Amino acid sequence: MPSNLSFKSLKPLELREEDLLPSTPVGVVYGTLDNGMCYYVRQNAKPRARAALALGVRIGSVMEEEEERGVAHILEHLAFSATTKYTNHDIVKFLESIGAEFGACQNAMTSADETIYELLVPVDKPELLSQAISVLAEFSAGIRASQEDLEKERGAVMEEYRGDRNALGRMQQAHWLLLMQGSKYADRLPIGLENVIRNVSAETVRNFYHKWYHPKHMAFVAVGDFEDTESVVELIKLHFQEKDPVFEKRAYNELPLYHVPSHEEPRFSCFAETEAGGSAVVASWKIPSRQIVTVADYRYTVAEGMFHSALNQRFFKLSRQQEPPFFSCASVDDNLVRPVKAYTITASCKEKGTLEAVESILTEVARIRLHGFSERELAMVRAFLTTDMESAYLERDQMQSTSYREEYMEHFLHNEPVVGIEYEARLQKAVLPGITATEVADIAHLLKARLSCIIKTIEPRVSVTVKDLKNVIAKVQALEDEGSIPPWNEEDVPEEVVENKPEPGVILETTVYEEFGATELVLSNGLRVCYKPTDFLDDQIVFSGFAYGGLSQVPEKDFLTCSMGSTIAGEIGVFGHKPSVLMDILAGKRAEVGTKIGAYMRSFSGDCSPTDLEIALQLIYQLFVTSVHPGDDEVKLVMQMTKEGIEAQERDPFTAYVNRVREINYGNSYYFKPITVKDLRKVDPLRACAFFDSCFKDPSAFTIAIVGKIIPEKVVPLILQYLGGIPSPSEPVMKYNRDELQGLPFTFPAGIIREEVRRSMIEAQGSVQITFPVELKASNVMEEVHFTSFISKLLETKMMQVLRFKHGQIYTASVSAFLGGSKPSRSSDVCGDIAISFSCDPDSAWKLVEFSLEEVARLQLEGPTKQEVLTVLEIEQRAHENGQQENVYWLDRLSRAYQSRLYVGDLNTSFQGQDQWRDSVRSSLDEVAMQRALCRILPVPCAQRHTAVALVPRPSRMKAIAGLLNSTTVSRKLVIAAAGAGMCVFMLWRLRQRRVSS
Repeated sequence: MPSNLSFKSLKPLELREEDLLPSTPVGVVYGTLDNGMCYYVRQNAKPRARAALALGVRIGSVMEEEEERGVAHILEHLAFSATTKYTNHDIVKFLESIGAEFGACQNAMTSADETIYELLVPVDKPELLSQAISVLAEFSAGIRASQEDLEKERGAVMEEYRGDRNALGRMQQAHWLLLMQGSKYADRLPIGLENVIRNVSAETVRNFYHKWYHPKHMAFVAVGDFEDTESVVELIKLHFQEKDPVFEKRAYNELPLYHVPSHEEPRFSCFAETEAGGSAVVASWKIPSRQIVTVADYRYTVAEGMFHSALNQRFFKLSRQQEPPFFSCASVDDNLVRPVKAYTITASCKEKGTLEAVESILTEVARIRLHGFSERELAMVRAFLTTDMESAYLERDQMQSTSYREEYMEHFLHNEPVVGIEYEARLQKAVLPGITATEVADIAHLLKARLSCIIKTIEPRVSVTVKDLKNVIAKVQALEDEGSIPPWNEEDVPEEVVENKPEPGVILETTVYEEFGATELVLSNGLRVCYKPTDFLDDQIVFSGFAYGGLSQVPEKDFLTCSMGSTIAGEIGVFGHKPSVLMDILAGKRAEVGTKIGAYMRSFSGDCSPTDLEIALQLIYQLFVTSVHPGDDEVKLVMQMTKEGIEAQERDPFTAYVNRVREINYGNSYYFKPITVKDLRKVDPLRACAFFDSCFKDPSAFTIAIVGKIIPEKVVPLILQYLGGIPSPSEPVMKYNRDELQGLPFTFPAGIIREEVRRSMIEAQGSVQITFPVELKASNVMEEVHFTSFISKLLETKMMQVLRFKHGQIYTASVSAFLGGSKPSRSSDVCGDIAISFSCDPDSAWKLVEFSLEEVARLQLEGPTKQEVLTVLEIEQRAHENGQQENVYWLDRLSRAYQSRLYVGDLNTSFQGQDQWRDSVRSSLDEVAMQRALCRILPVPCAQRHTAVALVPRPSRMKAIAGLLNSTTVSRKLVIAAAGAGMCVFMLWRLRQRRVSS
């Protein structure tokens, strides 16, 4: 079959349902080493000069014995810490030195059934691929699990464990226990047990490693920009056969299969989570995993996808009704563990609305069993699936290496067939038209209460009981038995986004920028459009538009109302149709547009298929010509959703911490204040929507950049019709010169502020943010922006080395720069901040603050090493090279060029400036230049001007009483009274907890 055929000309395969799919993966060199390890090797040039590597091991937490719970995950950590060839996290340092950033390009994950180690490395030097393969070979047989190594890593694992003990983690764990009850999986969460993490011996870890890490349980995947695959296979053989003497000492242990029992009686949980981010419902139905071996198996998976897609369309429309049963709801096919998967429906709802949400979910599934789906619903789903497959087919030669890596790993770990995109496209064309509405609806029969069903409600305070849930099931079942559930009522849907096409505009001015392959058009309505054709992806066009002027121009008294404009208008429909109707209109079309109103700019952005560019431009046209009129019912729904969201955030201790950080750092500015429930009463919906309308009304204020698979002869007429056809207002609307904008009112503190945000927590969590003010001088502000980026990356690398690798106290750290507070003037200084953030043991928070400040001060005094600077430069260069191969990168460059201080009408000058600023900073960046930048951009000494805010638990009542008892300044009578009162409160609290959890 010629590879240049269009998707539409592809002929469906002629197969019978009993025919077998290819069992050997297609399009990849696949084999087995003498020691039993599988390998997959494929040439792929996206991204250029990169290789995506992985070592997959069919070993996860379910293999652990009781005293080993958490060891599989600990091993994953130890791999990057020390092996027979590397020590003291030298693997991390080496990989970063070649541009493979820790986390982004070197990572690993452990699940119940498997462990996967992944690298994304440059291969533009002959030795790099061999070195990277040797690292993964070390993980296979050379992980060094000494007691010293283990002690260094316990703190990082413990912090990852602690981070999982928040509200979401507790809810997920509770649901997992319900799903897996009666199976070993129930007691084998990958994170493990705290006492094992803190106390497990190195011998226990080594024994687990030697018992299970056998080459017959492993596969190596290499996908990248290789000269040939044969040499890569030879490297794999070389490095992994070096380990053969080690492997020969290891007995081969067959992998046991652990059964997950089914159950006829549904399981229920009414889960109380005082820190929950809202009320929710989770309903799951367990079913055995099904291998895809035959055409019939593939057909069934397509039908499953159609079922969930059609059901989700209904859920979305229900969520947009008056008095909806839930705010959002989604149905998914969830692969749980090797033997079973689940159909899971999750809904978020109003407080005390969980029972209504459960009833609505079960009723909708029952409605499908009674009446099925309409042909129109199935036609929409077929259109969605066809669009996705067409996109994949058109870009079959442009897939990322990481996508292939994932596909081959799924083949090894879960026997997922790898048939190649052309074969699958023809296969889908063969089966999709024949899948009937009845066939799709039949899947609803697997979602019955007696078929391994688990229903869980999550609430801040329990309002329903298990008895209530059983009554709902009985009620819906009775209605279904009686046939009393009516068919689905479908909405009338227009055929087109734009029913009356506008008169096209004309081009007033054309400028061709040959230097970077872009063309600029100035249209008759004043709109400026710049398009750049690329060949990165054959089925992608990305675009964005911006205009100066945003919320900073709004008087403080109107700020709250106007800031709600996007939320209110978005729920009503900003593209001329209600969101539920627009979803139907766009069925089978790949086009989406989103809007944003910020401090100093209004913008919209999106992406589409080249074949759907007309639809995307129609959406932009509708954005400018639509006037949003809020109805009472619509406003009531939006306000209810917003109120629930605010209340949910207020229950989360982390929200109070983040809000306090902003309040301290930005001088309690109204712009950064969180909205409260009380504030909502002051919002004027009509004014909010009027403000939103005014933001997207005047085309002459906007500049639009378009990048991707563009054929100018086809695209320009569409630009003229829909963008040029946007009517101009009689007078300018929100049309600002950037230097006329008002700046935001915020001032960083002058000295030192240290504060603890104490909040009651179910389980102790700790977070820290250290913030330094930044002021970049206007004379060379753009070079300083690049220096700020480099020192942020250096600080992030050093924080990881000091806080994690040296002291073993954190899991990860981030360093971010915020420069968005200053208005986008051509001539003024830029103010902002650089923040160091990490989570930690609350008891260690202030000690780690001191470690962090000491390291920053040391770097300012002594400077970084030459290798540290080279590492930062290499990471930036590799990210830059990858970015140049992406449409989004060029879209961002175009947008930034228009927003540049250099821009006064000539885009080429701005582009040259961008390159010159970057090149100038990179060429000058050595140890001395980095040290000077640290001293110039950050306060010196850093300890004399900063804020440090720590989130810590509020002491429990019993600890407070203990403190009183230990105090020598409190009278004995007061101590006795306090102790008695505290004990009463404690007993009442315990009694309440028992009621909640019953």
